[in-house]
This record gives sequence, C-alpha cells and structure tokens, in this order.
Amino acid sequence: MLFRGRVPDATVWRRFRPREDVFAFRQESGLYVAEVAAGAERSVDLLHALLEHLPPVVGLALECVRTGREFVGEGLQLAEVRETVARLKVPLVASAGVELTVFTDDEQLSLSAMLDLWVFAKTDRWLYLLQGRGLEERAELPRRSWTLGRDGFSGSPEIVEAVAAAAARLTLHEG
Repeated sequence: MLFRGRVPDATVWRRFRPREDVFAFRQESGLYVAEVAAGAERSVDLLHALLEHLPPVVGLALECVRTGREFVGEGLQLAEVRETVARLKVPLVASAGVELTVFTDDEQLSLSAMLDLWVFAKTDRWLYLLQGRGLEERAELPRRSWTLGRDGFSGSPEIVEAVAAAAARLTLHEG
C-alpha cells in the first residue's frame, strides 16, 4: 500500500514558521499605543500597508544609526512616502539599523532600528486596523531574548546608501 494513513501534523512550514504576529494595545498619557511583535519582513510590510490609512500629507523622519545622520521632512505626499518605504523594504529587512517614522499631528507610525513596529495615535482606530490585518491582540508581548545597542550596527553600505537616496528623493532636511 502506498499510503499508510494520516499525514503527520508536523510539516516543515509549521516547524519553521515565524512566531505569531501579535500586538499589545494600551492607552498612555492620552495616547493610544500599539506595539507590534512580528518578524522583520512582516513588520516592514505591515508598516507599508498601514501607511495607506494616513492622510494624503504626512511628515517623515529617518535616522541611520550606522552614520548618525538624521533626515526630516514635513508636508510630503503620502504616495511618495509609501513609494520610498517600498524601495527601502529589502535593505531594511536585510540590515536593519534605521529608525523610520511617518507622522501627522494626530498619528505616528514608527519602525525602530531593530524593526519593531509602533503606532501612537489620539484615537483607537489602529486597534481595529491591526486586527483587520490578521494580528492578534495580547495583554503582553513576548520579549526578545537578544537585542543590539546603537553601536551594534556595523557595515552595510547598502542601507546607508538607500537612506541617503530616500532623503534626496524626498528632499528631506538633514537635522
């Protein structure tokens, strides 16, 4: 007989899949804060997807922790910012080490140097947007067993060049 019964439950995709995409949502000092725990690629993809829920004009702040260079721009078209984030996806996931924040007067989406996604807002609408993206809300998030300090990021001229190109494309001011 070719088939011996039931297919085993443990398959490769289940054994090596990334941890579940979860988030914690809380209110602090009049702001709603969402902290997302997902893999690096998922966090960057999620940031790009969530940007579509911002108004058409936003601000952008970029900081390359390798060089210490900071770039800021306000009054930017959301479509251009989303395109810039899309261009940064591959170098960000490959190298990390860039703090990226897209902001308005009422909301802020931030990606830390370790590619952790944060949302700060004056309303709770992001709770529903995150749930709509398939993330599960948890009271507490699993903590990373390791982390890098700001001086732990080295090398990677590709991400340094990508950040400089993004700043030039959007005419951000160095701060």
